[in-house]
Amino acid sequence: MTSPLPTDAEAFDRLMAARHSCRAFRPEPIPRETIAAILTTAQKTASWNNTQPWQVVIASGGAVERFRALMLDLAARGAEPAPDFAFPREYRGALLDRRRACGFQLYDAVGVQRGDKAAYARQSLRNFALFDAPHVAIITTDEALGAYGALDCGAYVSNFMTAATAHGVATIAQAALAVHAAAIRDHFGMADDQRVVCGISFGRADESHPVNGYRTVRAELGEVVRWED
Repeated sequence: MTSPLPTDAEAFDRLMAARHSCRAFRPEPIPRETIAAILTTAQKTASWNNTQPWQVVIASGGAVERFRALMLDLAARGAEPAPDFAFPREYRGALLDRRRACGFQLYDAVGVQRGDKAAYARQSLRNFALFDAPHVAIITTDEALGAYGALDCGAYVSNFMTAATAHGVATIAQAALAVHAAAIRDHFGMADDQRVVCGISFGRADESHPVNGYRTVRAELGEVVRWED
């Protein structure tokens, strides 16, 4: 007989299960105090030697519209991708299988037929429209910390999104934005030693949109964990 989860563990598991990548947002903004509460929780993220390397720009209102216009313009012009952190060289084995399954779920949800490259491109462009989110967070780290600064930022991003879920705020982490790292630095007046990790678009989910109607699955423990006694 399985013992019931402690209250905190149950709540945390429920939030982890509820969080999903939102790809259609409603336009109304989130109150500043709610965003501050999310940031305050995320700031408790553990980091190597407590360096807390993440720097965060929150764009809302006119700022998010100007940034959205920039991203869409770069995408429309076919600007050369130049991320600060190299994207995966390839996906292999189970990693490729999971990636394909995720993509097929997305395309099925929005009615894109497999092999329709033009429709794939249109859906991809939604990334640069921030999926119509009223806010975006840009996450950067100090260049000198290399991969470990990015690792700490990854933990921060996860905690930001879980905290947002607790406040009824939907999110999506977007590495796609980071392909234009130099343009992001220039647009927001960031220091040259800041490296762009990703963006997080956030707001209230448009629950009526079919793109928000599916959920990805997680691997069983046996696929990712090896026990040694």
